[in-house]
Amino acid sequence: MTPHPSPSTAPDFVAVLDHVAAIGFDGADAATFLHGQLSTDVIAMPVGAVALTTYNSPKGRVLATLVLLRRDTDSFVAIVAADLAAALRKRLAMFVLRAKVTVRDSGADAVLLGVGGDGAAAALAATLGKRLVPGRGAVTPDGDVLGLPDGRTLVIARATTGADLRSRLALPAAPAAAFDLLGIRAGVPWVTLATQDRFVLQALNGDLLDAVNFRKGCYPGQEIVARMQYLGRLKERLFAFATAAAPPAAGTPLYSDDVPEPAQGTVVNAAAVGDGSEFLAVVHYAAAMAGTLRLGAPDGAAVVRRDLPYAIPAPVAPPRVKL
Repeated sequence: MTPHPSPSTAPDFVAVLDHVAAIGFDGADAATFLHGQLSTDVIAMPVGAVALTTYNSPKGRVLATLVLLRRDTDSFVAIVAADLAAALRKRLAMFVLRAKVTVRDSGADAVLLGVGGDGAAAALAATLGKRLVPGRGAVTPDGDVLGLPDGRTLVIARATTGADLRSRLALPAAPAAAFDLLGIRAGVPWVTLATQDRFVLQALNGDLLDAVNFRKGCYPGQEIVARMQYLGRLKERLFAFATAAAPPAAGTPLYSDDVPEPAQGTVVNAAAVGDGSEFLAVVHYAAAMAGTLRLGAPDGAAVVRRDLPYAIPAPVAPPRVKL
């Protein structure tokens, strides 16, 4: 179930995104190679499509969340957390073997920009000559443009023209947190080094965000992900929260007044909002519903659960076949 783009909750802006990076995949086998590594149906992606996907460990834990653009038939670019990019490039390159595909750093000579707000689409269309919709991207003379499924836009601008592009967009400059905040309110997780290899795909709501295809062939962790979907009982889910405290670091534990120990959740992403913050966290469903969570310690700052633009299903025991 793909969420509708979240309504703008911030003024129009353009932000430099130093905390994300771009990885390129080019060659005749690029689509089949990525199809065998990522959780979505890459082969079926039309040129210009933008999708959220994951790269998982053999044990089914998410090693990276990616935003993937199919630039052309044999060319892709993926956006990942900057602190994961180098290791991810190296790891994926190990599995290329004889496939006709090159894995490269697409951000070495680029500036990554995040654009959001009610007037962002019109500003981008006027500047780039391309009107994008969520889930679609384009290759332009100014760089690759990705219309994220949640309504934000990400531009991989050339380093030599990045400043000029920001000027031509004529949008107010904002910190990267403005871009992150819209993603948090849309319920889109972003795995970083602090949360790598900690959660199964469904705990991050990947199944609710169209970040997995359960009908495709094998990919790392596919058996575990499928078993959880059809035979397991998922007790943790990604929820949104707000607190009067400063933005917590990724990996910060959440505690429940009802169950002081152990921790009942883990922060995934956070962004400042005024003197407080909003964040996404993977939390035990019962603890999230009870609404008695605290940040960082059993006596830490109180947090309040916020609605997401998609429904979170309650845990359900899988059907058992009677013999």
